[in-house]
Order: sequence, then structure tokens, then C-alpha cells
Amino acid sequence: MKKLTLIAAAVLSLTACQNDSLADSSNSFDMKSTSAEYITASALPVTTVNADITSNTTWSGVIELDGNISVRDGATLTIQPGTFIKAKPNAVGEGRGVLIITKSGKINATGTESQPIIFTSYRLLDGNEDTTAEAGDFGGVIILGDAPTNVPTTTVVEGLPQNPQFYFGGTNSAHNGGIMKYVRIEFAGYDFVGANSGNEVNALTLAGVGSGTTLDHIQVSYGQDDSFEFFGGTVNATNLVSFAAEDDNFDFDNGYTGTITCALALADVNSGHTISGGVSDTNGIELDNNAGGTSTALITHPVVNNLTIVGLQTNQLYSSPSPYTGSKYENGIHIRRNGKLTLNDAVITGYPTGIRVEGSGSELSSASTYSSIKVHGFTTAVTGLGTAGIPAANLVVSSTANAFGMSSPFFSLAWNVSPRNCGNFQGTWTKYDFSIVE
Repeated sequence: MKKLTLIAAAVLSLTACQNDSLADSSNSFDMKSTSAEYITASALPVTTVNADITSNTTWSGVIELDGNISVRDGATLTIQPGTFIKAKPNAVGEGRGVLIITKSGKINATGTESQPIIFTSYRLLDGNEDTTAEAGDFGGVIILGDAPTNVPTTTVVEGLPQNPQFYFGGTNSAHNGGIMKYVRIEFAGYDFVGANSGNEVNALTLAGVGSGTTLDHIQVSYGQDDSFEFFGGTVNATNLVSFAAEDDNFDFDNGYTGTITCALALADVNSGHTISGGVSDTNGIELDNNAGGTSTALITHPVVNNLTIVGLQTNQLYSSPSPYTGSKYENGIHIRRNGKLTLNDAVITGYPTGIRVEGSGSELSSASTYSSIKVHGFTTAVTGLGTAGIPAANLVVSSTANAFGMSSPFFSLAWNVSPRNCGNFQGTWTKYDFSIVE
């Protein structure tokens, strides 16, 4: 039997969901049976949480969320290193385990490299090594804050019902929603309406979150919608990994102006893929000023430093795979609807278009360090306002993706993103091992 391989010897080490060797399977990222680490965790005591948290609370062991759980009224939720959080499998339309840190609450989820905090599928904690997890088994984590956005402060965050408790945005740029460090979120996301409805819960949603909040060493794997979505706010983040997202790896809108440093996005052709109008809607980065594309006083304009976006190795995988009528992936980076992006030290490869800028007011900012950006596209390297500044020598159009000096970036051997390995992406919390376990 082939098992999902995890790297570190410690039971609770932070690793990606591991996969079998390319030599063993043409579908190298199929969901495999669970690992011994999950089997061990499944024997721990389970605490079910079915009410909002309104006073300081600490979680440890295995926590089961029964529906939407909010942290509010000045309460701080502390999650101990090594804690597993799963969802109670509810009926269709009820949602599965959404943890919401409201404006009046705070989270302290400080794991370690050897004992991360893991939000994961309930199927992986059922004690059965033959069970396979599915995207959407866990709802997601949402943090709300009162930092500036370009939408009214009476806006309810995407994916949640109309309730003032779920408003986001304000005037406090330094809002502090707490800490998330050494956290893994797996098989998350939920759509209450239907596929690609525009009202989905993402794996990690940051809405109006301020710069006083700490986000560091967070990995999202097998998300049903976006891995990371930023709705306005000023929060900065470091060492982010998005793996096998069904939609976008990183999504920015509603006036987000923070800085992301050290980010890695890895695509998986065998995961599900969102479509819009019959064609792919899956991007490495999707960036809008707002849904209507209007110009506002506060413009979505993040700064992204030390970025690696890796799609697929060959263009042949894009030839109308059933049931899709178009390519499974769209753009490495898609800047649109009056949005702007400053980009420094980046490699984008393995998408039909590397960087696409479209629409009035949208641009790759001149504040970018153009000489440090390297872009490959199967059909188009770059197009749109601001992309002309990237040196021609840094642009590649080819039916085979360009490695740009990376060592085996397409999952056949050990992973190495040097020289953009500022997040220790080869460490125990993210190292990919493709050995076969019988």
C-alpha cells in the first residue's frame, strides 16, 4: 500500500501533504492514504466546540469545530503547538468548521517547526489509514480587522452570512488580530452557494487585518478555493506556501496595501480547478482593486518580495482536459480592475501567460525592481501596462516551462527554490519528499 509520506520524524512536524514519486504514478499528486502521523493523532482525545468563544480560551489535543465558531467580545483564542483542528461533517449548505476571529477577538496560534498547528480534514483523523481527504473537508480560517479598506465598513466578509459581527474594515492601520505562526491549513474552503459563486470561504481569509498582526510560516495545501485572500488591510506576511490550490494561490483586493515577503506557490494539475465562463480562472496571483474595477481613494497595491510561482512543466497538459473547455491554469500573475502590484525578486513559470495586466488603471508598478523579475509563459510571457520594464533577456515563451536555475522544480526530485529560499522552503515544515513508501 502506498501511503502519504511526511518528512520529519516528529509526529507533529510541519510538512506539506506529501506525494508519491513520478516514477510510480502518472498522477503524482493524487490523494493517497493517510500517514502514520495522522493515525497517531486520531487516538488523541477530541474536544468538540459548538459555541462562540467569548472569554480567553486555550485549545490543545484534537479540536472538532461544529459549524461556524467566532472569537469575539475581547476574547483571545490560544492554540497550543501540536494541536489538530478538524471540522464536524455537517449537512450540505451548513459549512464545515469555519473559525472566525472577529474585530473584537484575537488569535494566538504560535506553533513551532517541529510542532505546528494543523487545521486539516476530519477524514485524516478517523484512524483509518485508507481514508483519503478531500478539498473542502475543513471550512477555513477568517481573521477580521478594522484596518483601512476601500469598501464600506458595513461590508460582510465573503463566505459568511449577513451579520454585523462579520463586518470588516475601519481606520486602524495598526489593528492587531494576533499571531499565526507555523500553521498548516489543509483541505479547506467551502462554497455555500455553488462552484465559483464568488461567495466562498477561502483557506485563510484576511479582511481589514492590520499591521499589528503577525503572519509567518503558514502553509495552505489542497484548498477548495483560494489559499490566501486579502480583502483590504495593511497586514504584512512572511514565509507563505500555497500548494495545489483549486483557485488562486494568492488573491488581493478591496484596497490591500501590505507587504508579502518570501512566498511560494506550487500548482497541481490533478487538483480540482475553478472555471468562469467555460475557461480557467486559476492564477498564481489574482489582484483587483475591487469587484467593479472602479478607481477609489485607496487602491489595492501590495508589495511582494521574493516570490516563486511554479505551474506545470509542459503546455501539453493544457489541451482542453475534461471536463474543462479551456486551460486548467490562466495566469501566473493577473493584475486587473484598477489594481497595482509592486514586485521584487520574482520567478513565474509554467502558466499560459506569465504576467497579465489588463483594464484601465491596472499596472505592474514602476516601483518594481524589473531586473529581478523572470517570467516564462507557454503562450505569452508578459502583457499589459508596466510589464515592458522587464528586460527581454528575463522573458521566455516556450511549450516547456523554464526552470530559471531551480533544481527540479516540477516535483520529480528534491525541491530547491534557491536563490529565493528566504523562507527555508527546504526545511522540515515544507520539504517535499517523493520517495515511495510500500
